[in-house]
Amino acid sequence: MTALGVSHVFGIPGQNALGLFDAIRRSELTFVSSRVENNSAFGADGYARATGEVGVLFLSTGPGALTALGALQEAHASAVPILVIASQIPRAGIGLRRGMLHQLDDQARSARNVTKSTAQARHAAEIPSLLADAWALARSAPAGPTWVEIPQDVLTGSADVPPVTSAPHRVVQRAPRDEVVAAAATVLEAARRPVILAGGGVRRSPGGPQALVEVAERLDAPVVSTVGGKGAIAFDHSLSAGSWIEDRHTTDLLADADVLLAVGTALGEVTSNYFTLRPRGRIVHVDAEARVLEANHPALAVHADAGTALRALAPRITPRPPGDGSSIASGLRRAVADRLDAQDLDAERGLLAALRAAVPSEVHTFWDMTIAAYWAWSAWDSRDGAFHSAQGSGGLGFAFPAAVAAAVGSGRRTFAVTGDGGAMYSIAELATARQHDADVTWLVVDDGGYGILREYMTDAFGHATATELHRPDFVALAASFGVPAHRASLDDVGEVIARTFGTDGPAVVVLPARLAMFAPTHL
Repeated sequence: MTALGVSHVFGIPGQNALGLFDAIRRSELTFVSSRVENNSAFGADGYARATGEVGVLFLSTGPGALTALGALQEAHASAVPILVIASQIPRAGIGLRRGMLHQLDDQARSARNVTKSTAQARHAAEIPSLLADAWALARSAPAGPTWVEIPQDVLTGSADVPPVTSAPHRVVQRAPRDEVVAAAATVLEAARRPVILAGGGVRRSPGGPQALVEVAERLDAPVVSTVGGKGAIAFDHSLSAGSWIEDRHTTDLLADADVLLAVGTALGEVTSNYFTLRPRGRIVHVDAEARVLEANHPALAVHADAGTALRALAPRITPRPPGDGSSIASGLRRAVADRLDAQDLDAERGLLAALRAAVPSEVHTFWDMTIAAYWAWSAWDSRDGAFHSAQGSGGLGFAFPAAVAAAVGSGRRTFAVTGDGGAMYSIAELATARQHDADVTWLVVDDGGYGILREYMTDAFGHATATELHRPDFVALAASFGVPAHRASLDDVGEVIARTFGTDGPAVVVLPARLAMFAPTHL
């Protein structure tokens, strides 16, 4: 692994994987041990997002491997590069029913739905090349998890292989075909009301944000960011129309464009304001994942990495003098603010403002699937840091283990936000945070249940079922792990959060509050 530049590995030891983990002892790798395999996978995900490196995950066979699949779905949906190295039962039992501990009929088949590739080493000599290929594929656009299995007897057996000092591999950033770039440039050059929708593919692509800004300025086009694309263009740029994608005003702006340049996004459910977006103009759709192109709308499809495509487009677009782009962007922001002003949402807006003021500008923030995060999808300005959420697949439990791993890997303090329901998915990782002295601040918004599901069910059926939860005293529980914990109110939560950024190690802040969502704007 060190030949590939790996420094950190995440996971939990297991019987078939003992040889794999013993190798860590004889290496220079830093091992980060979590308490649940799904959280190990979230950790590898968070590490990759915060550092730009491939997250490396070691898994044991059977239950350990299967437990990680939910988190790998998030990485797969959000194109996060992870290399999974999973143990397997001895070769003599693979494909048979010999009653071996942890045995599955076909372990790799379980992983195929949430990974880009699966492979199995049958001999030790195969391992270096399989890992190098999987590493390169994980980083190649579209990025995502890859899976390599190594049977127990291969891990512990003898090998006539010299020590690995090199690992040749080739990462592919898919380039667009020249004739498609020319066609897209022609369409954009002729546009009178161009709008750009920037997705996560722009933010993840090397040089993607800079190329996006150049294209936007040449077109004088307002830019709307998706949840994943938040930060691709600075909120304070005059052409930034923000990321209020769950707002009718934003949906209308996208629909009214005579040319919509959608880059690095699937134009999926949330981005399209729950499939209410009906573009009336031409769409130029750029994405490295071929399956998302034209999946929801007819378009001129550009199959390419977002940054590579934008860099190819920019010189073909004649710069325009400043026109209406900035006023359209600022007008959209005012319209959204006016809509919110008409609702009783002072507590929610005040909370987001207090958190933004408390968290330093450069901090990476991690958000679980909770009402505060749904607000953050639209309202949070990531500034010099980065915004990370589980919006790709929508599973609970992402924020805290991802933030812990990001803090350990980057050496910088991170910030995580969950609800009390999501917190219970990852509460065991308080032990991980304490063991590794991770500089992480964890805000738990305690509303007594699955708050967002409570709202959805009440709106749909008039009553909520199975959403109310018995939960622990989070402050006392954190203290039992040796983690400093504080109870806050909506009036002082910003001050409490800010103080944790002057401390070392993990800290927990519990905010008892029942937040509300802004009114639906997709109706």
